[in-house]
Amino acid sequence: MDQMPQDPMVLMGFINMKLRDFYPDLDALCEDMQVDRSELEKRLAEVGFEYNLAANKFW
Repeated sequence: MDQMPQDPMVLMGFINMKLRDFYPDLDALCEDMQVDRSELEKRLAEVGFEYNLAANKFW
C-alpha cells in the first residue's frame, strides 16, 4: 500500500477508478496489485467507506 495515495479520499477515488476500469472485483485488484484486502478495507472504513460488491466500488 506504500505506492497508493495516503489521503483516504484520494485513495477511495484511486481504488474506484481502478475497479471501474480494470478489475471485476476487489479481490482481483488486491491480488494483482499485491495489496492486503483487509488493510485496504480498514483504511477506507476509518473514514466511512465500505466496499459494495454489486456496484464494484467503495462508497
